Amino acid sequence: MKKQIELAIPPEKISVPNIFHIEASKFLSVPAEKISAVIPLRRSIDARSKKVVFRFLVDVYLSEIPQTQTRIIDYKQVSDKQKVIIIGFGPAGMYAALRLIEFGIKPIVIERGKDVQSRRRDIRAIHQEQIVNPNSNYCFGEGGAGAYSDGKLYTRATKRGDVKKVLEILVQHGADPEILIDTHPHIGSNKLPKIVQQIRQTILNCDGEIHFDSKVTDFIIQQNKILGVVVKDSKELLADAVILATGHSARDIFYLLHKKNILIQPKPFALGVRIEHPQALINEIQYHTKEKHPNLPAASYSLACNVNDRGVYSFCMCPGGIIVPASTAQNEIVVNGMSVSRRDSPFANSGFVVEVTEQEYHRYEKHFPFNALQLQMDVEQKCYELANNTQKAPAQKVTDFVEGKFSSSLPKSSYIAGLTSVELHKELPSFITKRLKTALKIFDRRMHGYYSNEAIIVAPESRTSSPIRVPRDKETFMHIQIERLFPCGEGAGYAGGIVSAAIDGENCANAVKSFVECK
Repeated sequence: MKKQIELAIPPEKISVPNIFHIEASKFLSVPAEKISAVIPLRRSIDARSKKVVFRFLVDVYLSEIPQTQTRIIDYKQVSDKQKVIIIGFGPAGMYAALRLIEFGIKPIVIERGKDVQSRRRDIRAIHQEQIVNPNSNYCFGEGGAGAYSDGKLYTRATKRGDVKKVLEILVQHGADPEILIDTHPHIGSNKLPKIVQQIRQTILNCDGEIHFDSKVTDFIIQQNKILGVVVKDSKELLADAVILATGHSARDIFYLLHKKNILIQPKPFALGVRIEHPQALINEIQYHTKEKHPNLPAASYSLACNVNDRGVYSFCMCPGGIIVPASTAQNEIVVNGMSVSRRDSPFANSGFVVEVTEQEYHRYEKHFPFNALQLQMDVEQKCYELANNTQKAPAQKVTDFVEGKFSSSLPKSSYIAGLTSVELHKELPSFITKRLKTALKIFDRRMHGYYSNEAIIVAPESRTSSPIRVPRDKETFMHIQIERLFPCGEGAGYAGGIVSAAIDGENCANAVKSFVECK
C-alpha cells in the first residue's frame, strides 16, 4: 500500500537518522516497522511563521517495495542519413541535440565559444584583467550563460514540456538527485561544468558532432529555404534543418538575420540593476532570527509589484552568491549573479528590474527592428563610460540612490572586478530609476530591512531576456518565412532560463523530427 502525505520537519531534526520513517509513523499512526520506504517527492522551506520548517511531500510504502522512479535514457548511435545543424550549445542547443539523438537524427552543433573548461581562462581575464573576449565569456561558450551563472533550475514553464525529464537528464549526467525534489532546485556554477562535459561526451559517443570556436558568419538560403551555414567566412555545412539556439546576447546573429531579409521583431524585456545585501541580513529578515540554524540554507526571496503600469521585480536571485561581469563586448558593462552549490558567500544579490515595453523604446524607431536592442546597448555602453572605460561597474548605496546623493563610500561587495561610485539616480533612464525608487519602499514593507544602508545597487542588469524575437509558427516551430529554420530558446524569444530553454530545445527537436519525416 502507498500513501502520500506531507511532513513538516524542523531544521534541528532534519539530520536525525530515519527521521522520515519516524515522522511518517507518527502521522499515519502505524508502527515504524510496517513502513518499508518513504520516498520524498518535493521539498520546500516554509518560513511564513517564526518557526521555520522543511515541508516534504512524500510517498509512504506500507509493506510494499517501491519501484524505481528515475528514467534513464538509452542514447544510441546515430547515422548520417539525417543531419540537423544546431547553432549554439547552451541549454536549448544541448537538449535539442540529445532529443535528436533519441530520434536517431545526427546533431551537428556549431558553438562560437570554447569548451567549458577553456572558458575559465577568459572568464578569469574579465575579473582580473578586465579583458572581454567577445566569443568566450559568461554568455558564450559550451553550456551557454547557464554553465557559469549559478544553475538555478526553477521554472514556471511547466505546461510547455516535461520539466522532470529535463532534471532527470541532468542527474543522469552527474547532478545531485536532490534537484528532483527541491521546489527551487539549484546545481551551482562549480558543479555545472562537469555535467556539461558529460552531456558533450554523450553526444560525441553517439556520433553527434560538436564544433567549438566556430562562429556562424552566414546562412545558406535558396528559395526561402535554409540549406546550411557558413562558419568563419569559409567552411560550408549543409543539413536537413537548422535549429537556431544562440542565446539572448548573440547580436551579430540578429544583424545577420536582418541582412538576409529574415524577419525579426523587437520585443519587450526588462532592465535595471543588481541589488546586493549582506546574506546575514536576508537570513534575519526571512527566517525571523539573527541566528540561522546551520541546517537551513542561505535564505532567498522573490519580490514583485506594479509601479505606474510597469512590473518591477526581483530576477535571478542568488543567495550566498556573487555579482559577475557578463559583458560580451569590451565597450559595455553587464552584470549578472551566480552562486556555487554551497551558497556560502557572505552576500545575497538579485536582479532588480523594470519591464521595458514599446512605449519606452519607441524613440529608437529609426533603428527598427533593433529598437529595444539599441536601448539595451545604449545603457550598457553608458555604464562602461561611467566606469572610466573599465569593467569596474557603476554602483551606489541603495539609500543614496533613493535620496539622490553621491555615495562617498561603498560597502564591501562580491563584485571582483571592482566598483565605481556613480549617481545612478541621475545616469540611468528616468523611467527605470523612478520605478525602482518606489519599488524599494514597497519591497521594504514586505521584507522590513530590505531598504538598507548596507545594500548597494550595481548597474546594469540588462540581459534578462532577448530584446529580439525571431518569429516562428506555433504549430511547426519553423520560422514563418524560412523553411527548415527553427528559432529556439532565449535568443529567439521563447524561453527565460535553463529549464525553459531546455524544454524549448526538446520541443524544437520534436518539430524537426516531424518535418524531416514528412520530406
